[in-house]
Amino acid sequence: MPLFGAHLSIAGGPHNALLQAQALGCDCVQLFTHAPNQWNGRELSDEEVRQFRRTLRQSRLRQPAAHDCYLTNLASPDEALYRRSLETFLVELRRAERLGLRYLIMHPGAHLDSGEEAGLARVAAALNEIHSRMPVCKVRVLLETTAGQGSTLGYRFEHLARILSLVSQADRLGVCFDTCHVFAAGYALAPAAEYEATMRAFERTIGLRRLRLFHVNDSRKPQGSRVDRHAHIGRGEMGLEPFRLLVNDRRFHHRPMILETPKEDGEEGDMDAVNLATLRGLREGDPSGPRP
Repeated sequence: MPLFGAHLSIAGGPHNALLQAQALGCDCVQLFTHAPNQWNGRELSDEEVRQFRRTLRQSRLRQPAAHDCYLTNLASPDEALYRRSLETFLVELRRAERLGLRYLIMHPGAHLDSGEEAGLARVAAALNEIHSRMPVCKVRVLLETTAGQGSTLGYRFEHLARILSLVSQADRLGVCFDTCHVFAAGYALAPAAEYEATMRAFERTIGLRRLRLFHVNDSRKPQGSRVDRHAHIGRGEMGLEPFRLLVNDRRFHHRPMILETPKEDGEEGDMDAVNLATLRGLREGDPSGPRP
C-alpha cells in the first residue's frame, strides 16, 4: 500500500502535527520545522525534541518529512542571498536531524536571469558544502520537481539530473515528485499510456530508485501553464485519473504520498480528511470507491 499523509501545522509545538496526522488516520506526515516565511526559527528545546520523538514512536507514523522554508534560494547569483540561504538550510537540516525525520524536501531555487546552467551549478555547490559541513546525517535531502514559474529550476527532470551529476555525494539525495508541479510543467499524467511515458522519462533521466516521496496535489491551472496552484484531489485540471494510476502503481506502494492541498474546510468538513478518503477510494478493490 502507498503511505498516505498530509502536511500539517506545528502550531503549539512540532508534536502537534503528529497528533493531527494520527487523528486523520495518516500513515505518514510532513511539517515545517519553523514558520516557512521566516529566515530563523526559535531554537527547539530539548523537551520539545523529546516530546516529538516520543509522540512519533507512539503514533507509528512512518517516514516523517519536513519541507524547508520558502525564502531560501540556493540557485541565487546574489552572494549575500546565497550564503544566507545556505546557512538557513543547514540549520533546517540540523533541526530535522534532531527531530528524527527521514526527509527534508527543498525547491532547487530560481536562477534570477543568471541562466539555468549557472543556477544548477550553484545548487550543487551549496549541497556539496552542506554535505562537507554535516558529514554525518541520517536525514536525506529531497530535490522537489517544480512547476517552473518565473526562473524557478526543477521543472524539467533534466534539471534535477544535472544537480545530481554535480554533487559528489549524490547518494545522500533523492527526489520528491509533486503531481501538480509536474503537470503544470507540461508532463502528462493521464491516460495510462501518457502516465507511463512520463514515468519512463523520469526513470531514463533520474532513475525511479531516487524517487522517495510524492506530493499529491491537483492543479488549478492547465497542463503546461508553469503556474503553481494546488487544488483538491480530482477537483482541478488533472481530475481523478492521474491519482488512480499513481496509487495503484506497484512501483510506489511503499512511498509516502503527502497532501499539500488547500486547508480551508469545505461543505464536507476537513478537506484533508476528504482528500485522504478520495485517495484511499481510488485504490483498486476498495469497496468505498472514489469520491467525486
